Amino acid sequence: MNPFPTRLMACLGAAAGLALVAPVCLGQVVNERVKGVATDGLAGDGLGCDVASDQGVIAVGACHDGDNGLDSGSAYLFNASTGAQLRKLTPSDGAPGDQFGYSIALRGGIVVVGAPYDVHNGVGSGSVYVFSASTGAQLAKLVPADGAANDWFGWSVAIDNGIVAVGAYGDDDQGTQSGSAYLFDAATGAQLDKLLPDVGGASQSFGISIAMEGSMVAVGSRAHFVPSVGFRLGTVWLFDAQSGNQLRTLTASNGTSTDQFAEDIDIDGGLVAVGAWGRSVFFDHSGAMYVFDAQTGDELHYIFPADGHDRDNFGVSIAISNGIVAVGAHQDGDNGFDAGSAYLFDATSGAQINKLLASDGVQFDYFGTSVDIDGDSIVIGAIGDADNGPDAGSLYIFGDATTAPCPTDIDGSGVTDLGDLNVVLFNFGNTVPSGTGGDCDANGTVDLVDLNLVLFSFGSAC
Repeated sequence: MNPFPTRLMACLGAAAGLALVAPVCLGQVVNERVKGVATDGLAGDGLGCDVASDQGVIAVGACHDGDNGLDSGSAYLFNASTGAQLRKLTPSDGAPGDQFGYSIALRGGIVVVGAPYDVHNGVGSGSVYVFSASTGAQLAKLVPADGAANDWFGWSVAIDNGIVAVGAYGDDDQGTQSGSAYLFDAATGAQLDKLLPDVGGASQSFGISIAMEGSMVAVGSRAHFVPSVGFRLGTVWLFDAQSGNQLRTLTASNGTSTDQFAEDIDIDGGLVAVGAWGRSVFFDHSGAMYVFDAQTGDELHYIFPADGHDRDNFGVSIAISNGIVAVGAHQDGDNGFDAGSAYLFDATSGAQINKLLASDGVQFDYFGTSVDIDGDSIVIGAIGDADNGPDAGSLYIFGDATTAPCPTDIDGSGVTDLGDLNVVLFNFGNTVPSGTGGDCDANGTVDLVDLNLVLFSFGSAC
């Protein structure tokens, strides 16, 4: 465990469905537990292409590993508590260019690994492999009955309730690169269903992302043409895994054609979290994310970080578990150009809990390329990390969050300073949600008491 906890920026509060996000007067401390690297890692392996975690085990893709030839790919399993490498997974028929490990999922001791450029059904047709997490044994290779070249089957994968869901966003059933998704029995490898949207079209990229919870399957499309607005919008389709029936669709209330909405999605606790890394909130591609109610389709939150910058790509990766959303911003520059960061949010309130940075982060690490949550562990991939050589990649495990009240450190800098005073002065006299926007005594109003608290603590570290 890292003995030096990272002081993270202040929480952010937001009313449901609103874009304005107010600072919360609460600091938060989170420990960087450990950093993991492959014992045989080499330059260019790209460990961290995707991450998944469950029951104390972390699965990590290294999609450019060269064990079976250039960019053949591999996957690793790590202990979530210690960061120790447990085993390495490679497919029995791996070949150059497969990019095995591009996508990965883990649930109930079963590891699912996508190889979207496998040539089983033609160049770029793709495949998916199923492994035992406990033994490392390959249990099955999954390919669709109607697979074809450039389907990129395995671009996205998910598993839950004994069912494996696979995205193939290059499938041409409804037009060139319209996309599709498939369901398989995790135990037998049998294909159960093929999912298509009710309204498909060329270049829609349905299946570019996929997620599961119980019998609900969420499938993302980054470019669905919406006649009512006259341009393409990212869309999430929800299906029933048992019947294959489409349930509803999710779109952003303020979406644009360049948002890259739904390139990554996740679902947990009846909530769907959707990244939109291309959305230009403050600057070009600063990024945003959304939270939806899976049962009603209602948009609950539209969220972006208060410190967003040009091309941070906030929302490039996303995960939700037990009411917490983790969001990657792999080109954030806090630790250097494209060093990357990740954020944690409360899925119910929309409040920002933490901002996570690597303790040893440097430029071009791309920390935040992938994220996942399991219990109190937050797992973050950094494909550009150079501990084993340039772009060898690594993973970081954060956890043990403890609330550290510091009501006057409004901006989470660790010190009550001019930034905090400016927030109080800006909102002075305004009614705000309790404990937000400079309301340090949580009475619902930014007033003289709050100003006095900040002035009294001015210059003090939290």
